[in-house]
Amino acid sequence: MPIRDKINNQLNIALKNKDKILISTLRLVLAAIKDKDIASRTVDKKEPVGEVELIRILRKMMKQRRESADLYQKAGRNELLKIEKQEIEIINSFLPKQLSHDETKKICEQTIKTLGASSIKDMGKIMGELKKKYSDGMDFSRVNIIVKDLLNQPHEVS
Repeated sequence: MPIRDKINNQLNIALKNKDKILISTLRLVLAAIKDKDIASRTVDKKEPVGEVELIRILRKMMKQRRESADLYQKAGRNELLKIEKQEIEIINSFLPKQLSHDETKKICEQTIKTLGASSIKDMGKIMGELKKKYSDGMDFSRVNIIVKDLLNQPHEVS
């Protein structure tokens, strides 16, 4: 089922159950999606944004919530921190499952080997290849760190 439909179905259920946090979070998500739909409309293109763009929107919203949660935690605002964490859980439930750290590292190692990459100069080529194949399954802020670490390790001559 497309993400947009899942969100709308979940909103209908939340409305019936009078789940205030879920309702407000899903309305925020749908508003962000609608904004992107409107912004991407042209004379020729009338259809809404696709799944890839929806995933980007959700990831951006997750990042915003994490940043807010960090600020609330540092400020000792536990009631607001709790709300942010609930919103993170809700938004995350609509995202594709992320690969684990070990799975991500293994894929990065394989990609580096396949491309014959040997230095930081190859970073763009590696990241481009990974984004092409694994755009919705990897956390690229984590991938960036892993690839840099792998490229900075001494290589064995075979």
